[in-house]
Amino acid sequence: MDIKELRKKSMQLPLTPGVYLMKNTKGEIIYVGKAKALKNRVSQYFGSQNNHTVKVRKMVENVFDFDYILTDSEFEALVLECSLIKQYSPKYNILLKDDKGYSYIRVTKGDWPKISAVKQIADDGARYIGPYTSSFSVTNSVDEALKIFMLPQCGKSFPKEIGKGRPCLNYFIKQCSAPCAGKINCADYNEAVNSALKFLQGDSGKIVAELTAEMEEAAENLDFERAAKLRDRINSIKKVNEKQKVVGSDVKEQDVFAIAQSEEKFCLSVLRFRDGRLRDNEWFILNDIDSLPEARRELIIRFYSMGRNVPRRVTVDGEVDDEELLGEWLTQTAGRKVELVIPQRGRQLEIVTMCRNNASQKLGLSMGRSGKTTAALDELARMLNLPKPPVMIESYDISHTAGSDNVAGMVVFKNGLPFKKNYRRFAIKGFDGQDDYGSMAEVISRRLNRYIEEKDSGEGFGILPDLILLDGGIGQVNAVLPIVRAFGFDIPVYGMVKDGKHRTRAIASDGGEIAINSKRQAFTLVSTIQEEVHRFAISYHKTKHKQSSLSGTLTKIEGVGEKKSKALLKHFKTISAIKSADVDELCKAEGINRSTAQKIYDYFRKNIDNEQSKM
Repeated sequence: MDIKELRKKSMQLPLTPGVYLMKNTKGEIIYVGKAKALKNRVSQYFGSQNNHTVKVRKMVENVFDFDYILTDSEFEALVLECSLIKQYSPKYNILLKDDKGYSYIRVTKGDWPKISAVKQIADDGARYIGPYTSSFSVTNSVDEALKIFMLPQCGKSFPKEIGKGRPCLNYFIKQCSAPCAGKINCADYNEAVNSALKFLQGDSGKIVAELTAEMEEAAENLDFERAAKLRDRINSIKKVNEKQKVVGSDVKEQDVFAIAQSEEKFCLSVLRFRDGRLRDNEWFILNDIDSLPEARRELIIRFYSMGRNVPRRVTVDGEVDDEELLGEWLTQTAGRKVELVIPQRGRQLEIVTMCRNNASQKLGLSMGRSGKTTAALDELARMLNLPKPPVMIESYDISHTAGSDNVAGMVVFKNGLPFKKNYRRFAIKGFDGQDDYGSMAEVISRRLNRYIEEKDSGEGFGILPDLILLDGGIGQVNAVLPIVRAFGFDIPVYGMVKDGKHRTRAIASDGGEIAINSKRQAFTLVSTIQEEVHRFAISYHKTKHKQSSLSGTLTKIEGVGEKKSKALLKHFKTISAIKSADVDELCKAEGINRSTAQKIYDYFRKNIDNEQSKM
């Protein structure tokens, strides 16, 4: 069917809840969705394509037909949607690829066993404990256990290498008992291994209680050396627990979801807390997302549809579509009440920010970029309510001396970094005197005209920015925004407001000011841009002002106007060089005839003679 037939068919659907299934020419299901009113939702796909995202347009282009299933409620539609997506894995639904596999704790055989974290079982006679779904948790726990119970983390084999080497640094910082140097006997070593395995398989609180009882017993038996070792182990476990509290949660059981985005990709990060400690960290790179609220709903459903346990609280970093329905689905899936929370302040907001920074780091690495830059652009986009992080940011500043030598500087940041190839300078031509608003309006108008002339090139002025930042406040924004709109462009325009010490204070929009100090990464990026555009504009102004001063000296000579003075400076570079030139050399400058050259020569010769006569 063509799109007109599909729209006609969709208009015949009932205004009741249900699930719709989009199919291609082969009859394959390429998208599954749910709707509160099927007719309204499905018909939207086959209306004007201008309102759709690129992903939706691509999906609609591949739809040949659609089917639907009626349900008694929107919640039933949500449950059915989940089931069908899991069954068919449609191409255009958000899907999470779970390729982590399982992890195990490996304990080698022999009198001197070693503990390690591995991702698969080998036929090597070793003992394997597991499987565990979280490699993050297994690796961290094994690392903690080896340090607490002072077990070797090196690749040495015992007893083969006992007494054949000197202890490494880990021995001296009390993270290894140095069996390689014969610092521990076999019985004590095996006791430490058994205690480490208890720690890995049990609750740290229980292990501390057992070790405390053993320590007290050793002290009563006057075995103070053993009591001291047990005391050190107890302290090590407590230190690890304290360290975990730094990244721990004030909520004992929760999963935290956050999304970081770039211009082309997204990353979902999930931090999983159990007993108030960070137990797992999962992340997924995604190519296409229509809207963040819709994506959060789908991603949470996909995550728990993969067999993961639902905690008592699910925390998200922003608005979620169908929040009430999703909460009901999570409660039904868990078999108990589940809270769905969007924190606004305090420790929980800090954890969400940590989760989003983690997503930014992973996203940056996947794209070969800095995680900090990716996080700053993502934070800036959220703060300014941009549809996605800006790739190209253009920033403008005006510089002059009491209205003379008016210039502007334009700097470009691409993916959060200076893109000096596209920096541009403007000499203000429309008027003389001081008018920063008029100057900024002229510069933006000239820049956009250059885009119209050069847009086919796809370079320099032929690229439109995703965001314009002006050095200034509301006045600059109000001077520029009407011009951008008059050209028919929907480019976001904001001002960078400074405080009394010339430091970035806020972002100005046509609706007022947006505080930026609390957004550390975005604040650093905007401050960097503001400092760079100011430096670039003022350096151009200084150059032009110097040239104007030099040019003013030459225009005192009869027959030399501004045009000829510029030609002389362009040819000779400095006043000193012009003073030293003879008449023939002066004639080589563009527009300078012999008569004018003689006047220039005589002017400077007369001044030189006067200076010498005063000596």
